[in-house]
Amino acid sequence: MSKFPTQKTIIDATIRGISKAKDNFIDWTNGRLYLSHAPAKMLSIHVAQEIAKIKNAPEIFIDACVSDILRCSLENRDGFLDYMDKNSISEGVFSITLDEKFKHTNNNDSISRVIITVKNGIRDTKGTYLNEIKRICLMLNSSKEENSTLDYGILAFYSDLPNSARKKLSTRIPLIVQNFDEIVRKFPNLKSNFQDNTIQEIKDIGEWVIGAYTIQKF
Repeated sequence: MSKFPTQKTIIDATIRGISKAKDNFIDWTNGRLYLSHAPAKMLSIHVAQEIAKIKNAPEIFIDACVSDILRCSLENRDGFLDYMDKNSISEGVFSITLDEKFKHTNNNDSISRVIITVKNGIRDTKGTYLNEIKRICLMLNSSKEENSTLDYGILAFYSDLPNSARKKLSTRIPLIVQNFDEIVRKFPNLKSNFQDNTIQEIKDIGEWVIGAYTIQKF
């Protein structure tokens, strides 16, 4: 089993991947469109590519379903349905899942460590974003008896605004993070942090930023 990359390494690669997606999309569209016009899957693939470049990179899965992640993270592998029912988690997918990398002996011995949701064009705190933060929390909210291998989850996003926007990113982003924090505080065993690449200006056009909101166990 290889050494799993540090959280900082994963977050840095995530931000770097979204930044490369921005550069590529602007180049592909001849500067006519910015990344907020691209599908979120484009961001996910670029993030996965950057994580794959890390030394001792983990196994990377795109659009892994909730039940598979829980099955590969709970000590009781047959208990994932009960866990989903107890926490009111419905089936769905996460943009990226990171697992331990080792030589497998069967199709049921994977070990999930990190879940990542990638969102594009976040400018306000919509209910869908709050629900996603809550879903990450519920995935991580295992008891000591349940003994999950999931370490943390990330909601990574890209946001841009034109110069004509009345409320700038410097005002919007702290409010978004504050609203996310309110959700996480409802889970006593979880904590959060936020990292971004600082707001970047596009002369005569607008501004953009990439953020990574991370939720982890105490």
